[in-house]
Amino acid sequence: MDKEFKKNKEMPEDPVGEPMGEDKIQDKAEEAVEEKTQESVEETKEESYEKRDEEPEDKPDETKVKKPAETKEKKEKSHKKEGKSKDFKYIVRISNTDIDGDKKVVYGIKSIKGIGAHMANLIANESKINKNLKIGDLKDSDIEKLQAIIDKVSESAPTWMLNHRKDYETGEDIHLIGTEIEMHLRDEINIMKKIRSYRGIRHERGLPVRGQRTRANNRKGLALGVSKKRETKTSKAG
Repeated sequence: MDKEFKKNKEMPEDPVGEPMGEDKIQDKAEEAVEEKTQESVEETKEESYEKRDEEPEDKPDETKVKKPAETKEKKEKSHKKEGKSKDFKYIVRISNTDIDGDKKVVYGIKSIKGIGAHMANLIANESKINKNLKIGDLKDSDIEKLQAIIDKVSESAPTWMLNHRKDYETGEDIHLIGTEIEMHLRDEINIMKKIRSYRGIRHERGLPVRGQRTRANNRKGLALGVSKKRETKTSKAG
């Protein structure tokens, strides 16, 4: 009996609810994996902080420094390919109108409202500028010369080439350019309406002014079909 009692004392009692052999091994393995992951995360954080401290704060970007030089080289290459000079003007402003710099002198002047092909040729001949040049390649002095000739074109051009002869107020032959055309037209129509001339009345009513037909053409208002005459009941009864 004494021997059995001693053996029972030496054997440790298993506590209730504690996991057995395999469960213990699994728990230990999971704990070891968690500890390793935490250590690796902390190490990566420390390395990132160290790199940030090592990098200089005001480090200039190499890309930003190189960009302006690259853009200049690209522009020069594009100019050489297109055959354009460095001082080429892509838009030239004459008589309050923007002209495309790629157009030749005559065609550029022709794009101004009130100047046609004959007038543009006359202006180019008077300025003594090469007509084959692009208007964007002209110097500022040449552009000023063209502007001066355009301003005084009514004096140099023949009367048949002018677009507003026998002005209502002055009676002179003048040439209108740009917004002047619309202003003069509006003023003269208003004068005709005030004096109650035939043309003024036709303008007021929105009808053709120069003797055009209105029975077939220029019909306005509701579209009325051909109405057939309906016979009355009395006629049917009779």
